[in-house]
Amino acid sequence: MKHNHNHDNAQSAGPQLVPVRFEFTSPTAKTVCLAGTFNHWQPEAKTLHSTGVGIWWKETALAPGTYEYCLVVDGQWMPDPLARESVANPFGGRNSILHVASSPAAAHLADAAKLPLKNDRFSDAITGDHIIAEETLPLKNINKPKNKKT
Repeated sequence: MKHNHNHDNAQSAGPQLVPVRFEFTSPTAKTVCLAGTFNHWQPEAKTLHSTGVGIWWKETALAPGTYEYCLVVDGQWMPDPLARESVANPFGGRNSILHVASSPAAAHLADAAKLPLKNDRFSDAITGDHIIAEETLPLKNINKPKNKKT
């Protein structure tokens, strides 16, 4: 009989899968599938479900990473209109880009890093300029006793 020497019964350190939901709207579509690097570009492996009113969806789980994919709508390959990024593909079209973060916090940080910073009074606060201004301004001492005239 073999004994498990891993006494804390922890699972193996494989990639943690992250839930991902794809949505697409087309009231006239008969079939909608996903094809991408996550399923070896095989559209039949990820068929979207129809709500019956033109909204298509698919929930799946993917390992953290960056993926390229397309929607296949009634046999026609197209980029996802809801994707934030896309790249040219070798067939003259575009592939959508999907970034799967390892956690919601990592996804939030990645999204925040892409936001443009403007040179205005609010972005000065980000750089710490407001702290310098506070240090150079004379401050009133609120604990200092006031001179009273008698």
